[in-house]
Amino acid sequence: QVQLVESGGGLVQAGGSLRLSCAASGRTFTIYAMGWFRQAPGKEREFVAAINWTGGTTSYGDSVKGRFTISRDNAKNTMYLQMNSLKPEDTAVYLCAASRARTSTVTYDYDYWGQGTQVTVSS
Repeated sequence: QVQLVESGGGLVQAGGSLRLSCAASGRTFTIYAMGWFRQAPGKEREFVAAINWTGGTTSYGDSVKGRFTISRDNAKNTMYLQMNSLKPEDTAVYLCAASRARTSTVTYDYDYWGQGTQVTVSS
């Protein structure tokens, strides 16, 4: 099993920045890739970004390209999401996830999930 704990969420004004962290523990050697998803009230879970755990290959959702940057620190078993130029429509619960098999943009490819951290962007 892998446990994931997110941190770094909060309230920020439009145009501001936040950095989210996701700390992994347990059987972290089984992780192939990790990703960030977000879910706003009444909406489906949306892909934000993903990163291959060894090679560092990344992918981003269209709505965050050019504004968000995903990264990881293998030594610390931690993934990050640097969010710049935040918009009110970025308001959501942000969840990190880990996959044992592939770097993916879809939720069903991920085996483990954190509890989420709230990000609220005011206009």
